[in-house]
Amino acid sequence: MSSFIDQVRERGLLDDTAAARAKQFVAEGKHLEDAILASDGLSEESLLRFMSEAFELPYIDLEKRAPTKEYLTSFPLRVLLHYNILPVEDKDGVTLIATSRISDHAGIDEFRLLTGRNIALVLAPSAEITRTLRNIVGVGAETLQSLDAEAGIQVIETDSDGDLDSSEAAHDASIIKFVNQILSEAIEARATDVHIEPFEDQLRLRYRIDGVLVEANVPPSVRRFHAAIVSRLKILSHLDIAEKRLPQDGRIKLKLGGKEIDVRVSIIPMIHGEAVVLRILHRSSAMLGTQKLGMAERDRTIFDSVLEMPHGIVLVTGPTGSGKTTTLYAALGRINDTSRKIITIEDPVEYQLRGVNQIQVSTKTGLTFAAGLRAILRHDPDVVLVGEIRDRETAEIAVQASLTGHLVFSTLHTNDAPGAATRLVDMGIEPYLVASSLEVVIAQRLVRLICQECREELPHDQAARVRQQYGDHVPELLFHGKGCRACQGTGYRGRQGVFEMMAITDEIRSLVLTRAPSHEIRKVANKQGMLSLRDDAWRLIREGITTVDEVIQNTKDEEHQFKFGAAGEMV
Repeated sequence: MSSFIDQVRERGLLDDTAAARAKQFVAEGKHLEDAILASDGLSEESLLRFMSEAFELPYIDLEKRAPTKEYLTSFPLRVLLHYNILPVEDKDGVTLIATSRISDHAGIDEFRLLTGRNIALVLAPSAEITRTLRNIVGVGAETLQSLDAEAGIQVIETDSDGDLDSSEAAHDASIIKFVNQILSEAIEARATDVHIEPFEDQLRLRYRIDGVLVEANVPPSVRRFHAAIVSRLKILSHLDIAEKRLPQDGRIKLKLGGKEIDVRVSIIPMIHGEAVVLRILHRSSAMLGTQKLGMAERDRTIFDSVLEMPHGIVLVTGPTGSGKTTTLYAALGRINDTSRKIITIEDPVEYQLRGVNQIQVSTKTGLTFAAGLRAILRHDPDVVLVGEIRDRETAEIAVQASLTGHLVFSTLHTNDAPGAATRLVDMGIEPYLVASSLEVVIAQRLVRLICQECREELPHDQAARVRQQYGDHVPELLFHGKGCRACQGTGYRGRQGVFEMMAITDEIRSLVLTRAPSHEIRKVANKQGMLSLRDDAWRLIREGITTVDEVIQNTKDEEHQFKFGAAGEMV
């Protein structure tokens, strides 16, 4: 082993100090590969490629040569999962086994003993072997196998004693490990939500990644342990394990890789058991400044200038999951200093901001948005954030707060920016109050970004067809993602906001005073330079970072709406 470490050093992959450290680790009992990787910043792939050359073993890409599920399940899964080895294929009477640790003979020897097969080794990174095993046999397969083998655990969902059994099982190390695996995989996959849904004969696990739900592969036997999994999540989020008839909400705080992560837990009883949704909130994402939101230069200039105002209302509109809270928190982060007192009232508090006083709405105790907002105004704030304007009472107090010298941020559920002013009037707020208090309305959506690992130019004939369909504002050069390991084959990785920024000018205030409909307000705002959501999204296409499909799916064409004749046919 020392001679091989010397070869690695001579190749320039290790310096003298790292080589000496690796030899020391080997002497202490570490496997050769682990000793080398622990001694320096050398990547596993670089080491395995050198070992492939030195030991004349093939290095393979498992993305292109992954085995089928039928082939893999013919082998002892316990051994494969425990030792992280992967049978790839049979060739001339020999089974090719992918491994990342040729110095660890225990797994290979046990596999050979149990199967009686002739074996040849190929090399692949440990993360790729783990990912391939997980994709084929499911999340936590090893954990569930160990649960199946333990006769002491029986999960009973229908009997009266089920509460006791599921509670005891929830404290079992295997259930704890399985729940941890679900959470760690979700965070690794950049999921924003985890859906655990019980059906009659299966438990479905889905992750929302970049706004799209993706089903995770889980072993069929996981359905038996549904009650114990839910009980474990209730324990983590300090909920009532015995209560299975009413919805419950809680929160889990995690720390992974030095980063703090909040998980909001929502549990609702369904006909086949309790369904769970976990909302994953990365605290670091709330620290983004306005420069990180991806606004166009005009929009960001307007937004930043409004943040310097002493009073007024700033509204962000859009559907659930469109990034409204992130935009508001970015605004708070920009103006958060010791000279301002900032108080928020939210339902729920999604991110915790240092130096900001945050209040959680509690309907049980009567702490509603309106009641909380009244109390906030007695605390001498400079800036107030109201999580959502849901009713007339909250809207009235928010308007009065802005008129009495406070800068108020809030969200409203409307489809576009011009519709926000008319919505407030429809709620019963006098038009003159809306006109005098509102300063800016931002509508936003999120579009997926092309994966930079597999980004490639769209063929010219396809690009030409797109230009023919959508006009000259589509650039001649278009891009798309062909799908790779980094984006899990979707072609997209990450999301960015597109914005419709409507500054409330004197002309728009006059329209609000006359109760003008939103389409008239839009015409004036467009003349003053406001871009619609779709027009702003074309900017991202011209920058080559998203696709036309994403833009069409997530935005509406405000200029060319469908028109219908008297008979109902499209004209």
